[in-house]
Amino acid sequence: MNTIQNIVNRATSPTPKFFKTLRTIGLVLAGIGGSVIATPAVLPAAIISIAGYLAVAGGVLSAVSQMTVLVEPAPDGRPFDSAQGTQNKDDPESNFGDSETSSE
Repeated sequence: MNTIQNIVNRATSPTPKFFKTLRTIGLVLAGIGGSVIATPAVLPAAIISIAGYLAVAGGVLSAVSQMTVLVEPAPDGRPFDSAQGTQNKDDPESNFGDSETSSE
């Protein structure tokens, strides 16, 4: 259940501007690929194949860009993961925090 909650939190967290642009580009590529594939006219097999690759690449690019999370510094200067709402130092799976453990 924790994995599903993490995915939902990442999908709904703020996305950095660069990845918003990549997400938009991915959606455009997927749309172009899907439109070419759905065209009722007879097109060469190479064009249909390229359109399929465009659609898949656009979908992957959009999905990966949407899952990217903006990491903001916490008030004390340590990295803060906005997807989890916690400082990364306390997260054992995070690479952002110190390797020391807190004994509070």
